Amino acid sequence: MCRGDRQEAIFKDTTDQETFLKTLGETCTRCGWRVHAYVLMGNHYHLLLETPEANLVEGMRWFQGVYTQRFNARHTMWGHLFQGRYKALLVDGGGDYFATVARYIHLNPARARCFDLEDGQLSDYKPSSYIAYLHPAVRPEWLVVDRGLRSCGYDDTETGRTGYRDYMQKRVTEILHSDNPSMADAAWQSIRRGWIFGSEEFCSQMRDEIDRAAKGCRRDSHSGGAVLLHDEQAAEELLNIGLRAVGLKPDDLEHLKKNDDRKKVVAWLIRKNTSVKNEWVSNALKMGNTAAVSRSIRAVDEAVDGILFELKAKISKFKD
Repeated sequence: MCRGDRQEAIFKDTTDQETFLKTLGETCTRCGWRVHAYVLMGNHYHLLLETPEANLVEGMRWFQGVYTQRFNARHTMWGHLFQGRYKALLVDGGGDYFATVARYIHLNPARARCFDLEDGQLSDYKPSSYIAYLHPAVRPEWLVVDRGLRSCGYDDTETGRTGYRDYMQKRVTEILHSDNPSMADAAWQSIRRGWIFGSEEFCSQMRDEIDRAAKGCRRDSHSGGAVLLHDEQAAEELLNIGLRAVGLKPDDLEHLKKNDDRKKVVAWLIRKNTSVKNEWVSNALKMGNTAAVSRSIRAVDEAVDGILFELKAKISKFKD
């Protein structure tokens, strides 16, 4: 989770929320993340995410940096949007720990009284993955709900989703009648204050891992080098796929213009799906300086957005 700088808003309206989720989706594509739950509040957000590759730091740097750029550009602002580094809590996937964190995230709007707890529903608060838990049709492709549902004892079926809705609404009632809504669940204190949440065995294992990493006993497996190697391998595969798709061979790159449109498309493909740096892309595609790569990716982004806009307009006209 992370809050806005000086506790200020990081979402001014629904468009900002949509931009945030779009950026999160792009990060998942680049880094292979799986998001299990999220909620967007006025001046902060919570994510329950899984990182199959050890790339949380790299992914969060890109995610928060890009959203900040987009937020500032839209509102003609500059400078920091977030209050420094995000807070990360290591969560045990076993026992009730995963489910507790998922509930904590989804119930955040209830604790903050963001809707009428007596007459309203938790689903009245829209910028939350809770809506997608109940309605498969609105789920983004990067959101994984089955584990969150199963951890609470429900299947991803109509019956299971109804059961989950009723269960969560009962938890809203508990918060309504609690003397301290922020601590309606005793386990929430550990989530709010700690850096790790799990069984004694899990916590002990993680502390041992950290101690070994700090002493350099596992330098190779914990270093960014292993992650970088993985990303470069993925980028290499996308490079070959992209070149074939645009009818080029690696030997052709040296003889083409640095800003050749086909190079731009392949650069866009690599940067959208991996976290390799622009320098890597520039060297691989013979595109010159890294600024040229950034300009190329923006150009393809604009072209794609234009095509999608026209397509949506045609579909809307067809429906009419």
